[in-house]
Amino acid sequence: MLDRYEVRTDLALEEKEKFESDDVEVKGVILEEDYDAEREIQMTRVIIQTEKGARTMGKPVGTYITLEAPNLVVPDESYHREVSVRLAGHVKELMEKLGLREKEDCSVLIVGLGNRDVTPDALGPNVADQVCVNRHVVKEYGKYAMGMDVMNLVSAITPGVMGKTGMETVEIVRGIVEQTHPDLVIAVDALAARNSKRLNRTIQIADTGIHPGSGVGNHRNGLTRESLGVPVIAIGVPTVVDAATIVNDTMENLIRALETSDSLKGVGEVLRSYNGTEKYELVKELISPHLNGMYMTPKDVDEMVVQIGFTISEGLNLLFAGDRNEKNEGLSS
Repeated sequence: MLDRYEVRTDLALEEKEKFESDDVEVKGVILEEDYDAEREIQMTRVIIQTEKGARTMGKPVGTYITLEAPNLVVPDESYHREVSVRLAGHVKELMEKLGLREKEDCSVLIVGLGNRDVTPDALGPNVADQVCVNRHVVKEYGKYAMGMDVMNLVSAITPGVMGKTGMETVEIVRGIVEQTHPDLVIAVDALAARNSKRLNRTIQIADTGIHPGSGVGNHRNGLTRESLGVPVIAIGVPTVVDAATIVNDTMENLIRALETSDSLKGVGEVLRSYNGTEKYELVKELISPHLNGMYMTPKDVDEMVVQIGFTISEGLNLLFAGDRNEKNEGLSS
């Protein structure tokens, strides 16, 4: 019954934090961190090495890189450019891990997941719209017509959602993969977060593929290497949180406020001592069934989706557009 009220998240970092808050060590999972104090960008790499660790985390075996950039919501071109460069560097890192950087002419299919008519879910289509596609030009005129000795072939698709197409996204993408034979699929989607402070401020890059809608409980067939036959890198940004997250955040703020009060400090300590199950019982009392399926998003999400979509597309264009031997020498992870 409590699973209905579990706070959902697509971020591997938040799954790891959940165990750390309970002082539980997850075997088979490695956490690496790096902080740029000047730019205020936190990089966290969660590496799930074993099947046991994957079962514990609820995520497939693989590498999950998270960029936390608080100023991502600020319209600062130089800051967004820095995030784009870092994003390109980390995608390049995962491609090298998959053995794809050794190919001279890498063919990439970028899939913009989501419903463009639902603002918080329109991130993927926004990215796909702004990616520099060139596969049709190279196929028609050859890479030398563009003045390049080495040329990545880039194509993009926005498959929509099953409610509009009547088809699973994986069915559409699989058909495209079988016809165009890309070496790599990059799927971009909006995610759900457990921590409201990460909304529109965090980018997750993973080499495990993606399951559209899993963060909000809409379980669709995943876009993975197993389902498509080619490696899949997923890029996602959390744009929504569910009602239980808001309740949990409110509880934490209340507990901290109580702990600072001399007269109510004991109440705060009692609430702080509750374990996860007891907190969920309390959440169940606070959230009516009508609010359980509700998701929240910031009021300026329309501007944020466009802005962050441009930042992600700029990173992909930096990585794939032109001669990568010249253009990407400066990209580092």
